[in-house]
Amino acid sequence: MMLRARTSSASCVARIVGAGAYLPTHVVTSRQIAQAIPGWSAEKIEEKTGIVERRYLWPIDVERGRCVPPPTGTAAMATDMAESAFRDALSMGDVPPGDVDVLFVVTCTPDQPRFSYDAMELQRRIGLRPDCHCSVFDSGCGGSLYALDLVVRMLESGAIRTAAVIGTNLCSALIEREAYVLDAGTVGPDGESTRPYLSTYVFGDGASALLLRRDSGACGVRASLSGSDHYELVRSPGGGTQSPSYGSRYRAVDHTFVVNGRLVMASYMETMHDCTRAVADAARVPLGEVERFYFHQPNARVLEAFSRRMELREDQLATNVARVGNTSSAGMFGLLAEDLRQGRVALGSGTPVVFAAIGAGIHYGSQLAHL
Repeated sequence: MMLRARTSSASCVARIVGAGAYLPTHVVTSRQIAQAIPGWSAEKIEEKTGIVERRYLWPIDVERGRCVPPPTGTAAMATDMAESAFRDALSMGDVPPGDVDVLFVVTCTPDQPRFSYDAMELQRRIGLRPDCHCSVFDSGCGGSLYALDLVVRMLESGAIRTAAVIGTNLCSALIEREAYVLDAGTVGPDGESTRPYLSTYVFGDGASALLLRRDSGACGVRASLSGSDHYELVRSPGGGTQSPSYGSRYRAVDHTFVVNGRLVMASYMETMHDCTRAVADAARVPLGEVERFYFHQPNARVLEAFSRRMELREDQLATNVARVGNTSSAGMFGLLAEDLRQGRVALGSGTPVVFAAIGAGIHYGSQLAHL
């Protein structure tokens, strides 16, 4: 695939001014998830994925094979996680809520599936203006950078001044042994990789937010791209008109997430390579000079293989998937927020970093930014 990234001028650039993240406190080990959702052993999960533990917002009941809602008064839904991450980003950027012109929430696990509910709920809670454009992007792992590319275009055009992109993933609320141990049939060349229980082994809960403002100068997004294609990397048809959530056509497995592992691996390696090279070349920044790479993390093994292919130094690769799991659209901004909290990078420093992701649907996106 030949990808071409757009470049920005110094006179009008989308500058990152804040980032926030929320990770739940409940740690679920590979042994616990293997017991709750039978399929692979804990040893095989860790060998094949490199994921030792993941974070859940809903505590897991291992014996019953499901997660249970948290106590009243605590964070319980995706919008709760998103609100925390968004407030952290606003605080870091010292941006009043009333300044936000656009809010995109990217998720495939919304609290409510219709009418952009999660974005509207955040608009109400945070106190955004009535004319702030608030929408939900129904997308997975690649969606937040796909949406970020759109936001960059809007900022550079002068149409808006401030925008936020939030990614959320709440898989624990969907954990149900009876659904995830069913055989979904084969949706790709690898029958083993299409069994629903495999997705429960890799995904974790979390939310992250990125806040950007139109600015001029050396800091900002210097190259950006996005695109889409139709590969069924992940299937979850339940809830739409093809497979309603009630009636004679209802099937529990349609409401699970079924991952085609081999197709994910192949598409990830090629598309991520092309995305990363395209933005680095467009911005004229050699990969060896990029301080940090914030990649989508399908699992630790795939990320390790891709890092070797790109010949990245160990210190360049931001990663936490082995201890928090694959947090889908929340992953990349969450890694940046973690680096900012730890002082690994700093806003206003001009440090070059790269974001890249691909996910089910598919959506893909990549950016090179000078922090």
